[in-house]
Amino acid sequence: MLSHHTHGHRFDQVERLRTPERVARLEVERVIDLALSGLAARSVLDVGIGSALFSEAFYRRGLSVVGIDANPRMLQAARGFVPKSGLVQAIAEGLPFPGHRFDLVYMGLVLHETDDVLRALQEARRAARQRVAVLEWPYRVTDFGPGLEERLSPEMMISLGEQSRLGKCTILPLDNLVLYRLEVD
Repeated sequence: MLSHHTHGHRFDQVERLRTPERVARLEVERVIDLALSGLAARSVLDVGIGSALFSEAFYRRGLSVVGIDANPRMLQAARGFVPKSGLVQAIAEGLPFPGHRFDLVYMGLVLHETDDVLRALQEARRAARQRVAVLEWPYRVTDFGPGLEERLSPEMMISLGEQSRLGKCTILPLDNLVLYRLEVD
């Protein structure tokens, strides 16, 4: 069972989020390639933008980027990396956008941090036109990342996708993480 989080429990240390070791573990370019594979995407919503690592990469690919984060300090830091993006303080469980607004809704290492995982995925599905991509920790004990009790298993992700009325769930294991691609029917 996932532990309960409050939206005040978020990373504030931008430098820590952007260390060369962490960036290498995240495989940013590979994740972006896989998240966009097969899509004719023009717009992306980055839920839990953090230090904007992934938003920067989406922006470099020519996509219109909007990012949200519950933490205003993270949004302030993100503005320095993606100044031409729309940034909004909001939580994943209550996206302040109309339905089907973004070709891709991307959730990078944030779903396990939400207070209501199902509601957050339902909101992502509502905002997405084509796909929801969720980057998460693998469901195994590792020497980095959260404890196993905070991680989402592939079976849980498939079930959450079904409960959220998302279509096919493609599970793409990476070197250190897992990318789940959930299609909007």
